[in-house]
Amino acid sequence: MNESTGKKKWGTLILMAVIFGLIAGGIMYGVNAIGNKISSEKNIGKTETVNDGGSDNSSSDGSGDGAVGDDSVIEVTKNAMPSVVTISTMSVEEMRNFFGGTQQYQVEGAGTGVIVGKNDTELLIATNNHVVEGATSLSVGFIDESSVSGEVKGTDVNNDLAVVAVKLSDISTDTMGKIKVATVGNSDDLQLGQQVVAIGNAMGYGQSVTCGYVSALNRSLSLTDESGNTINSTGLIQTDAAINPGNSGGALLNMSGELIGINEAKTESTPTGGSVDNIGFAIPIDKAESSLKELMNLPTREKVDSSEASYLGIEGESVTADVTQLYGIPGGVIVASVVKDGPADKAGIKEKDIITELDGRSVANMEQLRDTLQYYAAGETVDIVVQRADGGEYKAQTLSITLGSAKDAEK
Repeated sequence: MNESTGKKKWGTLILMAVIFGLIAGGIMYGVNAIGNKISSEKNIGKTETVNDGGSDNSSSDGSGDGAVGDDSVIEVTKNAMPSVVTISTMSVEEMRNFFGGTQQYQVEGAGTGVIVGKNDTELLIATNNHVVEGATSLSVGFIDESSVSGEVKGTDVNNDLAVVAVKLSDISTDTMGKIKVATVGNSDDLQLGQQVVAIGNAMGYGQSVTCGYVSALNRSLSLTDESGNTINSTGLIQTDAAINPGNSGGALLNMSGELIGINEAKTESTPTGGSVDNIGFAIPIDKAESSLKELMNLPTREKVDSSEASYLGIEGESVTADVTQLYGIPGGVIVASVVKDGPADKAGIKEKDIITELDGRSVANMEQLRDTLQYYAAGETVDIVVQRADGGEYKAQTLSITLGSAKDAEK
């Protein structure tokens, strides 16, 4: 997870009514380009499955003390480690200073990712959205301790998923020979009591391994991300394998070494404040797969120069999870007002519309909309999806918008 100590984004509360697109410099937690289909390449293979030793209830020395599949855990680790990466991020946080004003700080975060595919030019890595959220830069570390820079290819805020892309040209031939694409399993086949292995960048110290069992299935949680936004995460795998800060985005594996979940969260206390142990959660791969495939096929973008910054020409605010639950309003950014003759106005966006998607990328809140626009230059024309009230229900409408220049918003 992007778990920087004491990280607070209280400043996002001030962003409830600002024109978006103007680009300026307890529970923890962690298909546009058809030709960009995921494939294997001769110099990068898939992880191999291993024999399931989880049913062996004897210890390796024959003492019968109840140890389960020690040799299998070792084999799973050896086979899966090449497909797990560390993710290090830098982000800018705005915090209150001693004199009551605000000051910006650079904050480092640590998380994990899993290599899930590649295309002709990129290695593709699955992780949690909250690992990369707000990152101004990120680097990916491989099993041989080499590291390269990466770009966020796409995010799915509602499911807390993201895909990071690394250029194949940036990866050495030696490293390519040591890394592998994860073999995907079937999380729908999981049973209570089944042994699992978790691999991740715990505490940012580098990859570590924990093992345990499937404690429960179909768990639901309300998770609060670093921006203070609430995400209702459902259908989760609960495990007693230790999931610690930094493990977010890492691999949950069955005893055949197959990827069955993306580690997401741990709980440390009950609602009344009582402490708890060994309760971690992972997003089942069968739930994540369709979203990840869509994100993997998005074109990869880089942040545009400030001279090309774009804006929409709206004032709005995030539709929070509690509002969605109480009133049935779709999550996203509700438009409070539209700048006359601005880009949004010309596109047909109206007050009380709820923006849920921009250029195929989900929009769950204002901060994400702002972050997304950093990758689009003024003058670009993209599709924007809004939910509009019609006869007592919300209906999706896809509009075409030509993004304006942020310089015009300053006039």
